[in-house]
Parts: sequence; structure tokens; C-alpha cells
Amino acid sequence: MTRIELGAALTAAREVARDVLAKQAATADAEGRWPEEGMAALRSRLGGLVVPERFGGMGHGLLAVAQIGEITGQVCASTSICFGMHLVGSAVIAAKADRSGQYDRLAAIAAGRHLTTLALSEPGTGAEFWLPQTRMERADGDRLRLSGTKSFVTNGGHADSYVMSAAAAGPGAVPGRFSCVVVDAGTPGLSWGPPWHGLGMRGNASRGALLEDAEIPRADLLGEEGDEIWYVFNVVAPYFLTAMAGTYLGVAEAALREARTHLLRRRHAHSGRSLAAQPLVQHRLGKMWAVVERTRRLIYHAAAEGETGGPDALPALCSAKAEVAEAAEAVVNDALTLVGGAGYSDGSALHRHLRDARAAHVMSPITDVLRVWVGRALLDEPLLEG
Repeated sequence: MTRIELGAALTAAREVARDVLAKQAATADAEGRWPEEGMAALRSRLGGLVVPERFGGMGHGLLAVAQIGEITGQVCASTSICFGMHLVGSAVIAAKADRSGQYDRLAAIAAGRHLTTLALSEPGTGAEFWLPQTRMERADGDRLRLSGTKSFVTNGGHADSYVMSAAAAGPGAVPGRFSCVVVDAGTPGLSWGPPWHGLGMRGNASRGALLEDAEIPRADLLGEEGDEIWYVFNVVAPYFLTAMAGTYLGVAEAALREARTHLLRRRHAHSGRSLAAQPLVQHRLGKMWAVVERTRRLIYHAAAEGETGGPDALPALCSAKAEVAEAAEAVVNDALTLVGGAGYSDGSALHRHLRDARAAHVMSPITDVLRVWVGRALLDEPLLEG
């Protein structure tokens, strides 16, 4: 995959959204089906978006992730999150790539042949996904052995590799030493739980993974042992928060457009007067537009600060995800009020947007945690101390 400028990447995303995602979004939601066609199209055209150019990728960063997430999120939030997690996983693999196996994986991602994703969450740690209980021990022949359970793995069972976290275990292990590894699909000892059926985001194939003495080459350790916290706060958090923020910004924008389109075409049969002519409707739609636009400005500012390492990077990135969660929920609710029964009916786009938007608060780091982190950052308090 050769480098293309951001404008061309956004054009490609719009084309995929229009030609592929729009046709499968309702079915993916109704059937809880992983969006295979959309993911294949995005992977082939934009799979190497954040892979560095030296590995054949496009070399883009957080702003591209946010803008492409917004484009895809407007049409299918499930696909947008699935692709966003691929981008996060790609960024993690690339961050300290120093081994031939990682080079090969990144080249395959850049060529559109490899899909990766995150698998950090665990049932026992809840929102504190940076404290893995999965055990990592040294095995024979310069190999590592993994045992544990991962939960809510987006693209679970469909990706070619999974970026996972684990805690050192075994003789001589340092307690609380957490690391990141890549586990390829098909690794013996890796198995999948049943499909997850949620209120919204029904196409993201979020499911649990079980590791039972799964062995991987030590070369699939990312960075050095004990680097997990560095990855979480320097790579995972910025890219994850940005991917999520872009997606839910897209949901809010889609709801705003649904409401506007309805108001422009709807007339009362008895008077012939357009709904768009009513001052109360005009006021409410104007407020919705402002909510979406100010949230967009925050997300783009956060992405720019994150890319340059600006002083506002941490509070801006955390606030971007927290703000968009509230904005998407509020805007979809207001759109439903304006559209009325047509929007509230089962199978409507707003019906799906409402269920998808609610997931923004649930996906870790949850909104309340992000608000606390922002406060701690502003007060120079340690982020992870309670």
C-alpha cells in the first residue's frame, strides 16, 4: 500500500461508506453479523493508514483516525469500531517494532492482507483494563506461554492477530510486571466463547477469548517485558479514544442529518405548513448543530495535540471521548423527538443510532473515569492512584 495524502484517504473512506457500508449497516445490526464486506473494503484501501511508511503504510496519525471514524460512523457504527480497533492494534504493533516478525506483520497490514485488533479487557478487572490477570510464563525454546481470559474482543474470531496484555508469572517473575504481546489467530490453545448479543453495536463481533497454555514465540513480545503501561498510555489510549470519538461523532452527525432531512420534507396535511417553519423546531435543530460542531472541534484539537505531544493532549483526548458520548446520546434523543413516531419505529436509522450511541458510555475507559483522569491531570495528581 503506497502512501496517499489525508484528503485522498478521506475520499476513499467516503466511497467505501457509500458503496459498501450503507448497504450492510441495517443487516449487520438486525442479524448481529460481523460486517465482512465493509471490513474487507476498508482493509484493502485503508488498512495501512497508521502503519509507518518504512513498512509500506500511509504513515498517518490520530487526526486521520478521527476523521475516518467520523465518516464510517455516520453509516455503520459497528463497522467503524471494528476498523478503529484494527487501527489501534496496528499502531501498537508499530510503536516499538524491532523484530522481523513484527516487520512482516506490519507489511501485511499495509498491503491490506492482515486484520489485527485489541484484546486487553478481562472479566475480572472491569474498566481497569491495564491490570491484566492473564498469566505469561517462559516456556521451552524461547517461547512464552499464556493462560487467561479476555472479554469483549472486537473482531473476535475474525482478525488475523490479537494485541493482548499479560502479567508475568512463574518462577522468578516480578509481581505486577505487565507486558503486551501479539497472538496470531489459529494459535493452539486460543479459543473463542459464544457470540455476544448487545443492545447496540451488534455487528462488532465482541466476544470472549480463552487462552489455555497458548504458546507464542518470544519475538511476538511487543517492546520489552514490563512495557504494557507505556503502551497503554502512549499508544493504546490516544488511538483508542480517538477511534471511539470519531465513530460516535459520526453517529451524532448522522442523527442530526436525519432530523434535518425529516423537517425539510415534512408538511402538515391540514395546513400545508412545513415543520421547518416552526421556531421551536428551528431552535432545537440549531442547538443540536452547535453540540455536534463544538464536539467535533474538541476531537480534532485533541487529535492534533496528541500527535504533537502538546500540553493539552491528555485532558483533551480523555474529554473528547467523554464529551462525544454525551453529545451523541443527546443529539440522537433530540432527533427522535423532532422526527417523532417515524424515527421511533423498529428498524429506523435513529433506532439503531440510539442503541449504538449508548455504548459510548459503557466502553472503557468509561465516561466517569475519563472525567476523573482529566481532573487529576489538571491538578497534577497521579492518574492511576485512587
